[in-house]
Amino acid sequence: MIKSALLVFLGGGLGSVCRYLISKALNSNGTVLPWGTFTVNILGSFLIGLFLGIAIKNNTLNSTTNLILATGFCGGFTTFSTFSFENQALLRSGDYYNFAIYVLATLIIGISSTFFGLFLSKIS
Repeated sequence: MIKSALLVFLGGGLGSVCRYLISKALNSNGTVLPWGTFTVNILGSFLIGLFLGIAIKNNTLNSTTNLILATGFCGGFTTFSTFSFENQALLRSGDYYNFAIYVLATLIIGISSTFFGLFLSKIS
């Protein structure tokens, strides 16, 4: 149990640092939409689909690698709480158009990215 928790901690820390760097690079003050958060959520959705697809294919769903990559890294990398906060800010400012685009694009492309990751894992 302790070993598993440490593996998730290691992956989560790495995912969080990657999320921070991407968000700093892409979330500039001049843009309305938070592209960094959007990017990590889409990329994280793809990666978890890919990682879990490979794990299912290879019958290694409970492996050490899965704990580090899917549970840890993807859990630390994706930012649903930040996504929620940014959306309430868009709503509060009355920017319903960008709110709708951001929510729909994140949901549609995020879910599609997960399916794409699962699809690619079955090809390789």
